[in-house]
Amino acid sequence: MLRIYDDIIALVRDLAGDIERIERRDADLARQLRRAAASIALNTMEGCGLRGGNRRLRYESALGSLREVTAVIDVAEALRMIGRREEVRERMDKIGATLFRLTRR
Repeated sequence: MLRIYDDIIALVRDLAGDIERIERRDADLARQLRRAAASIALNTMEGCGLRGGNRRLRYESALGSLREVTAVIDVAEALRMIGRREEVRERMDKIGATLFRLTRR
């Protein structure tokens, strides 16, 4: 298992409260955030068990889901549904950098 997986699960845990706050104002946006966050973890773990191009595709999917999470968080912050949390942003940057490197192997 990749070491970054623990950080991904911590990110999902960090986002749980934000998902609840967003859901009060926009259930669709909260659902999109929940699914994208779960997709990061699921695709990363699936990629761990694959080889070659299929592995890279799963890591690319995880990276795409991370970018989707970033966009949802940006929108929710812009609409004042949630406040900005730098520690979550830093965790997302760390995960993104690792997933990007994994797509280049």
